[in-house]
Amino acid sequence: METVEMNSVSLKRPHSEDDVANADEIKRQKISEKPKTGNDSGQSIETVTEQPDKSLLEDTKNEIIPNEESEEQEDEELEDSDEDGDPESFADMMKHGLTESDVGITKFVSSHKGFSGILKERYSDFVVHEIGKDGRVSHLDDFSVPVDDEDPSEETFTVLSDEDKQRLEELQLLKNKETSVAIEVVEDTKEKRTVIHQAVKSLFPGLETKTEDRDGKKYIIAYHAAGKKALANPRKHSWPKSRGSYCHFVLYKENKDTMDAINVLSKFLRVKPNIFSYMGTKDKRAITVQEIAVLRITAQRLAHLNKCLMNFKLGNFSYKNHPLKLGELQGNHFTVVLRNITGTDDQIEQAMHSLREIGFINYYGMQRFGTTAVPTYQIGRAILQNNWNEVMDLILKPRPGAEKGYLVKCREEWAKTKDPAAALKKLPVKRCVEGQLLRGLLKYGMKNIISAFGIIPRNNRLMYIHSYQSYVWNNMVSKRIEEYGLRAVPGDLTLKGATAVHIEEGDVDNYTIHDVVMPLPGFDVIYPKHKIGEAYKKMLVADNLDINNMRHKIRDYSLSGAYRKIIIRPQNVNWEVVAYDDPRIPLFTTDLDKLEGKPLPVLPTDGKFRALKMEFSLPPSTYATMAIREVLKMDTSIKNQTQLNTTWLR
Repeated sequence: METVEMNSVSLKRPHSEDDVANADEIKRQKISEKPKTGNDSGQSIETVTEQPDKSLLEDTKNEIIPNEESEEQEDEELEDSDEDGDPESFADMMKHGLTESDVGITKFVSSHKGFSGILKERYSDFVVHEIGKDGRVSHLDDFSVPVDDEDPSEETFTVLSDEDKQRLEELQLLKNKETSVAIEVVEDTKEKRTVIHQAVKSLFPGLETKTEDRDGKKYIIAYHAAGKKALANPRKHSWPKSRGSYCHFVLYKENKDTMDAINVLSKFLRVKPNIFSYMGTKDKRAITVQEIAVLRITAQRLAHLNKCLMNFKLGNFSYKNHPLKLGELQGNHFTVVLRNITGTDDQIEQAMHSLREIGFINYYGMQRFGTTAVPTYQIGRAILQNNWNEVMDLILKPRPGAEKGYLVKCREEWAKTKDPAAALKKLPVKRCVEGQLLRGLLKYGMKNIISAFGIIPRNNRLMYIHSYQSYVWNNMVSKRIEEYGLRAVPGDLTLKGATAVHIEEGDVDNYTIHDVVMPLPGFDVIYPKHKIGEAYKKMLVADNLDINNMRHKIRDYSLSGAYRKIIIRPQNVNWEVVAYDDPRIPLFTTDLDKLEGKPLPVLPTDGKFRALKMEFSLPPSTYATMAIREVLKMDTSIKNQTQLNTTWLR
């Protein structure tokens, strides 16, 4: 085994008039009742192997506050409306972005010659299936709903008019001054009244109902049972004792990240997002399949969402007595198509055999560091240095590169006036980090940046310092491999259970490179006893940090550190080279295709283009793009790929 320096490999794309003519149409294709898959239209090609550090998400609260919902919807519309742009100007702006070498990603472990290919020409070329703690791979293969005598009738979902639903939702979310809503019973029978009672209570948690006579007519009166508290807590007395409190289901989603998906589901169900639980977050730019659990929402209600949601399908329903917990998964299984590959059959065989037998360097992928000219690790470093003016400046200052127009105007105003109120007026989307920091500065003043920064959600704040840890780790691992190659050496670290120990001279033959771990800097880790241990200290000294004092006066920003394997060997590695003529056709069938009986794509034996279909499983907190990088021997950064004639990114 040998290490190989990284060479940039040009990516090419077949340019046809057909591609251009259909680009906009393809980008708008969604899943609906009859789904269509379409080209991936976003800017990022990065894909995290879906389980972030648990500490990033454990305190996340994504509650929908009733009187802020319209602002949130406006934010989403503004964000969506600003995504498309001219490919040339996008590529030009991305010249200011990061390359892999900027964040310490410089080495390969395999000796094969690299070749080019297109990653995520279509987001349906990247499919992620979650692997549960029992080793079972999540699949959507059943739309049926568990039979339950306690479930309301199907009429429950259609008995209320759209106008009734609108009024009830406004009442439920306390959006107006009404204390009740009256619904006239047009066909006055006991059965009809019962259905309306059930519909209101099941579709609008927190509302109670009663029947009243008014002017000789029967009305169902809906009202709040317990004010705002009822909105957060599903009605306990309506849930059968014999049924598990949590409905588990498989969520199939396209081109949406997990939190976005849960926020959408919560809006349609009119509940708070924090009653959902999951084992890991999944990337936006892919088709992903994962298990979700929700407290006291029936499978029947969830199944009805399949009729009105785009980009999602729900199935494989079951009732259990427990929620899901972050980190309880074994990993993720990936199915990836690399299109228009140039490698020979021998090159591909060598690359894939190396991936299966040796693996890849377990670098933190490019998405860990942001896509703009101000990397997230720089902000993290300033936080650790306790340099709060620098933190504020890095987040708010003007920067070259790809950004939405309103952010550019906001930054320009900030640079000109240093007035939080004036800059905030330029920012219609208030929920972004910049908007949150400006609101904090407006509330606490320019002399209390720490409190102003604290308005940003905790997981976002911690993202910055974890980015700095990742930056150090990547650089140190590249140095370790350059210095000692792909073998265990005395002074390396390995894990005995959860404890890190040094490999001694007499034991070195008992270990391989796959046993070696390296630390993310912190106050509760040890460092290698060879040159790389000193390299850690030198790197932190250069950043005005003390490796022996990683505690911060603000507890949240104290880094305990962690250990991470330097080489990952994927499991269940399989691959196939296929020929195709049309870059728009799918090259494999998804779970949804199989459920809908779509046939396998018919592919030519000798097409114009070749694609590499690959499958592999990875543990949590590893990056699939780093495995693909090892196969192709190419820089996965957006900057590199947009400069290498990649109009396919747009």
